[in-house]
Amino acid sequence: MKLNKAFAFSLTALAVAWAGTAMAADYPTRAISLVVPFAAGGPTDVVARTLGAEMSKELGQPVVIENRLGAGGTVAANSVASAKPDGYTLFIHHNGMATATALYNNLKYDPLKSFEYIGEVVDVPMTLLGSKAFPPNTLAELIEYAKANGDKINLANAGPGAVSQLCGSLLQQALGVRFTTVPYQGTAPAMAALLGDQVDILCDQTTQTIPHIEADKVKFYGVTTSNRIQKLPDAPTLDEQGLKGFEVKVWHGIYAPAGTPDDVVQKVNAALKAALKSPAFTERMSALGAEIVSEERQSPESLQNWVKSEIDKWTPILKAEGMNVN
Repeated sequence: MKLNKAFAFSLTALAVAWAGTAMAADYPTRAISLVVPFAAGGPTDVVARTLGAEMSKELGQPVVIENRLGAGGTVAANSVASAKPDGYTLFIHHNGMATATALYNNLKYDPLKSFEYIGEVVDVPMTLLGSKAFPPNTLAELIEYAKANGDKINLANAGPGAVSQLCGSLLQQALGVRFTTVPYQGTAPAMAALLGDQVDILCDQTTQTIPHIEADKVKFYGVTTSNRIQKLPDAPTLDEQGLKGFEVKVWHGIYAPAGTPDDVVQKVNAALKAALKSPAFTERMSALGAEIVSEERQSPESLQNWVKSEIDKWTPILKAEGMNVN
């Protein structure tokens, strides 16, 4: 009787394994959802829609964008972590994947354990801007002005967990001053406030800022990456202007629920790599100032290692700033 039970258990396990292999071999047979944790038309949404259109060509099925907003991306992340791990629910997220553990006390998912990692997508440089009414014209003048005026300066950001908030926090630490921070619900209203001279400075990504920089609607103090960027080759970095080691960028990765079969993960990864090489994607990203990651960084292992390193980098900074949503 014990032998029969063991035999039956083995058959069941074999059937489950065979079913998973068969599913992976057929995948995909229907549309795939790519969940975006931010509003339609925003920077991450633009990347997702351009990427999804190209991945669908490789996968042979539509990649449908699903915008699921709330709590700095944690609502969307939790929904994906809880989804069926069959490859039909994918997730794109930026730095918020690494900062959520420091910002939210009651996360229902673990960024390092609740997902299968697919690969990195693009880096988007950040730019430090001032309103046209703000007195400093250069970063050197801004540093001097900030040390004299401190909390009289209004620093806008796009809300808790936004990369603009992270950039602002790092800037305050680098300068040793405290600004008056003004959070908005998204990058668009934060930028509108800067253009309307309602706030003094804003750190935001090139996908939003390049048109305003080129139109001379803002004061431009530099880029926040460690090296100069292709879209603004003459623009100095904050690092080379004296803020040594200052680096903030928006990075994007693709994920699936934990337990998604490895063969499915590999198929999605292959579609991702093909999309990143497509002329339509590369041209669109170049126009936005976004930089496609190297082939080495397009792997699941690279993304997982990167998220872990970003958690280690930002957690002490956010805790030191006293940033906590709940």
